[in-house]
Amino acid sequence: RSSDLARYGFFKELVMLDYIWLVPLFPAVSFIINGLMGRRIPRKFVGLIGCSAIGLSFFFSLLLFFELIGLPPAGRHHEVEIFEWVVSGNFRTVIGYQLDPLSILMALVVSGVSFFIHIYSIGYMHGDPGYPRYFTYLNLFVFMMLTLVLANNFLLMFVGWEGVGLCSYLLIGFWFEKDS
Repeated sequence: RSSDLARYGFFKELVMLDYIWLVPLFPAVSFIINGLMGRRIPRKFVGLIGCSAIGLSFFFSLLLFFELIGLPPAGRHHEVEIFEWVVSGNFRTVIGYQLDPLSILMALVVSGVSFFIHIYSIGYMHGDPGYPRYFTYLNLFVFMMLTLVLANNFLLMFVGWEGVGLCSYLLIGFWFEKDS
C-alpha cells in the first residue's frame, strides 16, 4: 500500500512539472482570441479574457513553485520539450521550457505583476477605441516575456527577447494617430 502511494506521489509530481508549458500558453491563447475576435465581442469580455489568461498563468506558476520547492535541492531542475524546431545534421534545437528556482521566480514576477497591470488597464483604457488592440498587444507581451524567462535554450530565449522588444514598440506607439 505504501509503495502505491509513493508511486502516486512521484506520478503526481512528474505530471505537474510537465505542465510548465501552460504558463505561457494562456497569454498566447488570449492574444489569439482578442486579436481575431476582439472587435466582435463586447469590451467587457476582451478585458475578462485578457485578465483571466494572466491570472491562470499566475495560478499555475504558483502551483509549479510549490511543487518545485517540495523537491530536494538537487532535483529542482526540470525541462519539457514541446517539439523540435531546427534540425540540421548534428545541430538540434527544440521549443521547450525549463523549470528551476530562478525561472519559476521570474515567471511568478512576470505573471503576478502583469495580472495587476491587466486589471488596472481595464479602467485606464475604458472608452478608448483601440481597447481590443491594446489587450492583444499586452497579452502578446506577457507571452513573450514568459517565453524569455522559461526558455530552455538560447535561441528560444532570443525569440522571447525580440518579441518583448516588438511588443514594447507596439505598446509605446499605441496612440500613433495622435499628433502629440
